[in-house]
Amino acid sequence: MSTWKHCERMIAKLLGGTRTGANGESRRDVEHAHWSIEVKHRKVLPKWLHSAMGQAEREADGRVPIVVLHEKGLKYDESYVIIRLLNFNMEINDEKNDAT
Repeated sequence: MSTWKHCERMIAKLLGGTRTGANGESRRDVEHAHWSIEVKHRKVLPKWLHSAMGQAEREADGRVPIVVLHEKGLKYDESYVIIRLLNFNMEINDEKNDAT
């Protein structure tokens, strides 16, 4: 099995979805009731991204660390939010538990 297929399967499992598979159609990588999930697997992510997350984690002091990526010229609410999947799942599960 190729590495990216395995990655998509593992992410789907962790998020409670199902890998759709590459069948020539342009659609999301993981089928999920709530999220539109596109998985990108790379051999190495940029060092500055790891550094930014490390900084957010060091300064978290009990908070959820995130990194916000903003491109010059775009509206601020179009920025990207990066969060570790572990933290994302914990936040989602906390919200579900609070709703019940």
